[in-house]
Amino acid sequence: MSDLQELYQSIILDHNRRPKNYGALEGANHRAAGRNPDCGDEVSVELKLSDDRIEDVRFTSAGCAVSRAAASIMTQSIKGKSRAEVDALFERFRGLVTGTLKPTEQEARAMGEMAAFSGVARFPIRVKCASMPWHTLQAALRSETTQG
Repeated sequence: MSDLQELYQSIILDHNRRPKNYGALEGANHRAAGRNPDCGDEVSVELKLSDDRIEDVRFTSAGCAVSRAAASIMTQSIKGKSRAEVDALFERFRGLVTGTLKPTEQEARAMGEMAAFSGVARFPIRVKCASMPWHTLQAALRSETTQG
């Protein structure tokens, strides 16, 4: 295994063991739940959206390391971003995990920890695990939850 692959594996395992932004989000105004029926992964995403920007985001999950790590890294990468910026990140991430995006070293560096999922394309069964949190995020952005 190359040093880069070991680093990426280490990032995924760390986010699985100690996920960031994990738990319920008080005052969330958008939320959605997603499930991968192929393997049983489940994730819930809650957002505080204000003036078209993600003010805060949290998630809860049950499932594999790839899914939980993807949700953790996703929440870190979208805080403070607009819907358009989130959509662009989602497209880049989807390209990365499906293998249609082959980032240069500089592009991978710019993607930060999201680049850790570049090897997922070699394991088609894991593509859904990695992308399900992002699809759930998209569903949450389309939802509207009333406070109360």
